[in-house]
Amino acid sequence: MFRCPGQDQRFWKPGDIFEVKCPACGQSVEFFKDEPKQKCRKCGQEAANPKIDLGCAEWCQYAEQCLGIQVGAVREKLISEMEKLFGADKRRIDHALAVLDHAQQIQAEEGGDPLVVKAAAILHDIGILEAERKHGSSAGKYQEMEGPPIAKDILERHGVTAEDSEHICRIIASHHSAKNIDTVEFRIVWDADWLVNLSSDFADASRERLKEIIDKTFKTHKGRQIATETFLKD
Repeated sequence: MFRCPGQDQRFWKPGDIFEVKCPACGQSVEFFKDEPKQKCRKCGQEAANPKIDLGCAEWCQYAEQCLGIQVGAVREKLISEMEKLFGADKRRIDHALAVLDHAQQIQAEEGGDPLVVKAAAILHDIGILEAERKHGSSAGKYQEMEGPPIAKDILERHGVTAEDSEHICRIIASHHSAKNIDTVEFRIVWDADWLVNLSSDFADASRERLKEIIDKTFKTHKGRQIATETFLKD
């Protein structure tokens, strides 16, 4: 029986089996390169494979059966949904896409579930129009209140599992306040959003003030590194 070359271990190279630290307890979790998720044997927390390569999902007719939900396809559908909702509001569309770009860059180094990170980055501000309509304000607390129900409906329509949807919605519900969640995926989206907001919200801040914000606010090593290289250049 023919096997996908990417899964056939005869074609594997050193490094295709590796260990990742559990995001909850720090225990080492062994991954084969084609395993999207594994449960930590020590605490039971589900850890995502930060090195999984889903490139074949873009062309292989068996990708859905092989890998389950296609991250790349879902990413494009969620972008389309976000763009449709924001309509002619190019500023908010550009903001979401910039956050997504930073989130993908951080996730490549920090790990975490790629689907959760990308979906939360795309949809993090999805409640802003409803916040303005219902509350007359785009304040963060109203975005956090109105965003999750809208995101949940979108995610369900595109086949995202209930577990992943709940995680994504928790990130959206805390992306301004950082309350009640501290997963690696949340920290990535938080930093990605701050990377975009720093350039607009603190355009006139001094170097000392920017350093203070970066040191105090950023939650991932990679996010802090990007912020430092971008905003604290000599």
